[in-house]
Amino acid sequence: MRPAPRWLKLGLAWLFGLLLAWQGWYVGWVTWWKWVDPGVTSFQSQRLDELRQKHPQAELKQTWVPYEKISMHLKRAVVAAEDDRFIDHEGFDWEGMQKALEKNRRKGKVVAGGSTISQQLAKNLLLSSNRSLLRKGEEAIITFWLELLWDKRRILEVYLNVVEWGEGIFGAEAAARHYFGVAASQLSAVQAARLAVMLPAPRRYEKNIYSAYLTGRTERILSRMSEAEVPR
Repeated sequence: MRPAPRWLKLGLAWLFGLLLAWQGWYVGWVTWWKWVDPGVTSFQSQRLDELRQKHPQAELKQTWVPYEKISMHLKRAVVAAEDDRFIDHEGFDWEGMQKALEKNRRKGKVVAGGSTISQQLAKNLLLSSNRSLLRKGEEAIITFWLELLWDKRRILEVYLNVVEWGEGIFGAEAAARHYFGVAASQLSAVQAARLAVMLPAPRRYEKNIYSAYLTGRTERILSRMSEAEVPR
């Protein structure tokens, strides 16, 4: 067998080096954010650019609050609504993904995603809202590092502080004050459940958070919140 050409070996070496650098960039940020609260995330930057195309002086609403100052009701509501196996899985809920695929097949369109809180956080921190196989691959890699390097409490804390809750509204504190005029620590069970059910499409649902659909979803999440396990 003839040896591989030198140019092929060099090309593979360069490719391997680029992959290592790419991974190192992700690992570096994930490690840093284990100890330091993120500033503006990649997803927030995208949303801010979109807002400023319409309103050049637009700013995002976000106030970081530590985990212990977020209502336990909201923690339970978000886990119940978004990822009820959050405590047990290692970043990927394979059973949830299978159910989502089956639901989408029955409906003939994408109506469920099956992404865990960890996967959603990976997207919010370092990626964008664009959908592609490459982005899903990047999301999976970042999710792996989040689960390896952070504990569940840190994952949920950061998620609740950076997730989108309306146009220009990010994090539990900004959402609680915008919709209910209270701090995130003071949210009632009903208020928390209503915020949680907005998460799949917050910019659509913010137009009428008391719609019949959201009210029905809120009642279902309320009935499941007592069983939701969250980090202490």
